[in-house]
Amino acid sequence: MKTKVNLKNSKAGITLLCICTFLVLFGVLMVYSASYYYAQKNYNNPYFFLIKQLIGFFIGILALFFLSRFDYNKLKKFGLVALIIGYVLLILVFIPGIGVENYGAKRWISLPGFTIQSSEIAKFSFVLFASAYLSKHHKDIKSLKVLLPVILAGGLTCLLIILEPNMSITMCIGMVMLAMLFIGGASFKHFLLLSLPLIILVPVLILLEPYRMARLLAFINPWENPKGEGYQLIQSFFSISSGGLFGVGLFNSRQKYLFLPFSESDFIFSVIAEEFGLIGCIILLSLYFILIVCGIKIAIKAKNRFGCYLASGIVSIICIQTVLNIAVVSGLIPPTGLPLPFISSGSTSIVVFMSAIGVLLNIDRQNNNSLVTSSMIENNTTSKKKKTFLFKKNFFKKKTIKN
Repeated sequence: MKTKVNLKNSKAGITLLCICTFLVLFGVLMVYSASYYYAQKNYNNPYFFLIKQLIGFFIGILALFFLSRFDYNKLKKFGLVALIIGYVLLILVFIPGIGVENYGAKRWISLPGFTIQSSEIAKFSFVLFASAYLSKHHKDIKSLKVLLPVILAGGLTCLLIILEPNMSITMCIGMVMLAMLFIGGASFKHFLLLSLPLIILVPVLILLEPYRMARLLAFINPWENPKGEGYQLIQSFFSISSGGLFGVGLFNSRQKYLFLPFSESDFIFSVIAEEFGLIGCIILLSLYFILIVCGIKIAIKAKNRFGCYLASGIVSIICIQTVLNIAVVSGLIPPTGLPLPFISSGSTSIVVFMSAIGVLLNIDRQNNNSLVTSSMIENNTTSKKKKTFLFKKNFFKKKTIKN
């Protein structure tokens, strides 16, 4: 007789889903708050960015729901395909008529009615490929020869993204690649051998482009050029400091009135700090921390290496991108464009991050299923032993009465 098992998520999975939903809905609210004046002035529609964010949210909900029930183990055979698709999307941005150029960067693909940011998809494509490959070759992971495909895949992804140019996403993928190799079990010698070139590459990339050098100088002393390269960082400082302890209140930010560029996307955390203050920022960062901890728990409890690596890669992207974004707006690292996961304006970002949460939930459900199955086997074994014991007891009792 077959027993139907009702798959359920663990407490970590439920917490993950609740926080993800809250962050996305909070992001929709903050995108509207940060953009309605700019949207009215430039698009004659105060709901321009809000509508795009809501569309991304609804598509993301569908993707999350589907992937939370789609067996993640089936994704393993699509690792190489996903990587190739990521490369194709990154190459398409350079093709005239397909790629869209904004502020001197080619990062988007134009489709009827909407655009796609290729690098957002490429990040997770690389993680899927690396997870599938590392889980397959885990026995020989100490060999540099075995690590080369992951290094080359990550390196090519970084190369295509830096050509857009997009240094922030390049740094993010480079750090994610190192995290994947570390989690996969690469030796400390090889890990160090790969880390040093990446660390050296950062200043080289800065020196190669004059605008990056200008941003670095603005980061060191933004007041030296307050109307030029230092302007955005100074306005971010004004926004964060204006919030104080409890903030100026929802919709009451002053910096969003064309003072702070990209207030609805890369610098949305500055608007959050202004409207909700230090207390609001602490609560928001705590939610990110809990979400990351839940993701780590799911990765640790995954029933196979592929699930563990895939969950770890997803969590690495969320963690690294969140830290980099907040470090930029608070002046800890030079300014560079990088959206805040789940919150910043951008339909592509919302959809891919919610899809990634769906995969995490499926890994959690699969793990919970294995626990339920183990428990059922144990209970069935115990039940059989109990029945055998009762049978023997009754048999010997009857035999004694007859005698």
